[in-house]
Amino acid sequence: MKDIVGKEPPIHNDFNSNTSHSQMHTGDFNWALIPSFLAALDRGSLMAAARALNTSQPTVGRHIGELEAQLGVVLFERTGRGLLPTAHAHRLAEAARHMAGAADQLARQASGAQLDARGTVRISASQPVTCVLLPPLLAQLRQAHPDIQLELVSSNAVSNLLQREADIALRMVRPDQSSLVARRVGQVAIGAFAHRDYLRRRGTPRVPADLLAHDLVGNDRNPEILRGFAAMGYPLQREDFAVRTDDLNAYHAAVNAGLGIGFLARYVARHHPDLVPLLPMLPIAPLPLWLAVHREIRSNPRIRRVWDFLAGALPQALS
Repeated sequence: MKDIVGKEPPIHNDFNSNTSHSQMHTGDFNWALIPSFLAALDRGSLMAAARALNTSQPTVGRHIGELEAQLGVVLFERTGRGLLPTAHAHRLAEAARHMAGAADQLARQASGAQLDARGTVRISASQPVTCVLLPPLLAQLRQAHPDIQLELVSSNAVSNLLQREADIALRMVRPDQSSLVARRVGQVAIGAFAHRDYLRRRGTPRVPADLLAHDLVGNDRNPEILRGFAAMGYPLQREDFAVRTDDLNAYHAAVNAGLGIGFLARYVARHHPDLVPLLPMLPIAPLPLWLAVHREIRSNPRIRRVWDFLAGALPQALS
């Protein structure tokens, strides 16, 4: 990131700019540094290059520093307005662009067998998403792309993407791992709900304080609902909840069975016509929904098709 005076962090070069090209062995050359070099050359700054490559500014700076060290020359001079290419950079540019073009051609040829997008895509998401939100959408996806098979994994762990146990994940928290690409596709509205039968027995709460006189469905070890009550000025304890579970499907079932008042995603509640929304004034912040994929497999044709479909369909499904 830029510092407080608007300058970019320096590119660290621990080499002598007069080092001869002959000291570099081509067998040790790291070709992966070329995209960062070209992006910096074309964009004129580390920040713009990082944005174009969808990576971090320090990563681009490190790549350029490594390339300069390998070549034994200075490729960019720092100015108050960004990066100024040296004569060495201009001489290298043509060869670098040929290299980039050859690499793109090689990648296209190598992936030619996958261009028909047939195969399996594994999707990881929480229980409500896999059980309620996704199935209708995936039915549409299968009609459009019958050659793509789908695997669903109910999990909140980002690690299954990092370990390649899933291709695409939907998460309520944006993954911060640099190897993952994430897109916010909407937000999940949360509200208080109770079954009609429960409300006939116990009455309907009119203000938030009325909740304290009702049976409440809460979590076992997850503290989020307790934090929500505390933020409203009601420091409840676990024992103040009549039913407690961290299993989201069990939680929804408990509320739908009339065991008490619970807090559900609105997209879940609307599938149960006997659930009544309560207390619209409750200050419950919506949760963002992120679509995430591993950076290296985003270009896989079948994964890309599923990603694009979900990115387009989820906002409307959440509305």
